Amino acid sequence: MEPFRKIAGPAASLMLPNIDTDVIIRIERFATLPASKLGPWAFEVLRYDADGNENPDFVFNRPAFRNSPILISGRNFGCGSSREGAVWALKGMGVRVIIAESFGDIFFSNCFQNGLLPISLDAAEIERLAAVCVDGSNIEVNLESNAITGPMGEHIGFTIDGQRREALLEGLDDIGLTNKYIAAIDSWQQGDRRQRPWIW
Repeated sequence: MEPFRKIAGPAASLMLPNIDTDVIIRIERFATLPASKLGPWAFEVLRYDADGNENPDFVFNRPAFRNSPILISGRNFGCGSSREGAVWALKGMGVRVIIAESFGDIFFSNCFQNGLLPISLDAAEIERLAAVCVDGSNIEVNLESNAITGPMGEHIGFTIDGQRREALLEGLDDIGLTNKYIAAIDSWQQGDRRQRPWIW
């Protein structure tokens, strides 16, 4: 994974609660396309009309937000099925940070495994942040300082589990984190082979 330290850009607001993984990526797209091709189909039901034309009212179709790396949304984002393709689709459309009041548990974990940063803030902070970003002004999300900086220099702090933060900063998934301790693992295995050869 690419290390995550800070991201700056416009923040697109999609202030709806309970956006589930089926809304983020439909199962037929996820089942038939590789991960690298899912981006154009993210939010398909909101992004396009019945004829396949872009919906001009959808935030990511507006010029100021077309390439937004930051998404601000409502509570329980990413609920529903456990499909990892929802995270792949968001990443494929350029999203690197999702700020919401809460997340579906499996979606939240999948974000960290794929280099996306999910940030939980309370509803009042999200409303204030969405209000200052409505014109497409840039904000910065800095994982090194655990802070969001608004367009007028205002700061909002956030918290992330320490191990997950370390993994994002270093660009490591769970396997990568485990491999950091491969020397200790090998040493333990060698010692255990000597002490309990019948196990091996």
